[in-house]
Amino acid sequence: MHLGEALSFSVNALRANKVRSFLTALGLVIGNASVILVVTISLTSRDYILEQIEGIGSNIVYGQAVVGSPEAAGQVAADYVKMADVEAMRRQLGDNIVAATGVETSFDRMIINGRGLDVQVNGSDQEYQRVRNLVVLAGRFLDASDAALRQKVALVTEKLAERLYGGQQAAIGQVIKIHDLQFTIIGTFREKVQSFGLSELASESILIPITVMSYFVPVERIDPFYIQVRRAADVPLVTAEARQILESRHRAGARYAAENLTAILAAARRISLVLTLVLIMVSAIALIISGIGIMNIMLVTVTERTREIGLRMAVGASRRDIVSQFLLEAVLISISGGCAGILVGVAIPLSVRLLSEDIVVPISGLSIAIAFAVSCVVGLVFGLLPANRAARLNPTEALRYE
Repeated sequence: MHLGEALSFSVNALRANKVRSFLTALGLVIGNASVILVVTISLTSRDYILEQIEGIGSNIVYGQAVVGSPEAAGQVAADYVKMADVEAMRRQLGDNIVAATGVETSFDRMIINGRGLDVQVNGSDQEYQRVRNLVVLAGRFLDASDAALRQKVALVTEKLAERLYGGQQAAIGQVIKIHDLQFTIIGTFREKVQSFGLSELASESILIPITVMSYFVPVERIDPFYIQVRRAADVPLVTAEARQILESRHRAGARYAAENLTAILAAARRISLVLTLVLIMVSAIALIISGIGIMNIMLVTVTERTREIGLRMAVGASRRDIVSQFLLEAVLISISGGCAGILVGVAIPLSVRLLSEDIVVPISGLSIAIAFAVSCVVGLVFGLLPANRAARLNPTEALRYE
């Protein structure tokens, strides 16, 4: 029997029981759609988590002095990281880094909407924006001349600008008093990725040149320092070198912490991989169940078509022809259901893209290929038993079957 003839017989047999064929294929529709959606959700969540971590700063090394008990603070004041140490790291690390900067912090009491609040004041330089991925919303950021000339200029965070002046542009040019000195606001900014107060930046804080900050703090203390490494592969090396540079510039007993985001990124990738595998296993269960459904229906079909099988064998159909016939029917059901499931699985992420241009939902071509391959395998594996059962029927007994 030619393939075209077998295909025609299979299509006619499936059309004769449309509802049954549809319900049998429905399991594969759900299973394949689940596989694609699971992989899509996994990729989206992984990319989002990694984007949030990397948004803090690309290839970042950060650290500070490790200080002992508060009682010993006076004895270790010289051990704090200084801007001179940051300059030394810039020189010695050379082409391995993009930029290095430091942050110094103090607090000032300010009256905001009739209430006295302690506002965080950070001092840094022109490299701070690049290293920390800060977004300037209005005005400009600090430049080299602001630090060199000790200009009394300031930037305020987005939330503080809204609270004080009602908007970003409205804050530009305003004069704000910090530690009894008047500063002109030259810009407003925010973090590219919210750190929710877990970084040195609070939601309501002020940024001034670090050279001006020295007026307000009794002891210079950079906490933390940041280094942006040029290549991701060099991050561990630069982390170790930064620690060595600091230790070489201070007394033997001084200790310094230098860390990076590599471990956090690796952990996020591992967690994402494990979640993906678990979700794919759940989807695989749906595919197995749908395969069992195909096998069950095909076994019922063999029983219902016993006389047809006996008649075909009596007129010359071989056992191989019978196996091919029923195996082809099972594969047609699985492939049609699988293709429909792929369409559903792809349509949902695409519809999300249409609803919001800001949300990018990646669709894995590999998951589509796997889903289609699994559909074919399910039809072959679970259609084999009914097909063999049909081929083993005795033609004489099959013709007498009622």
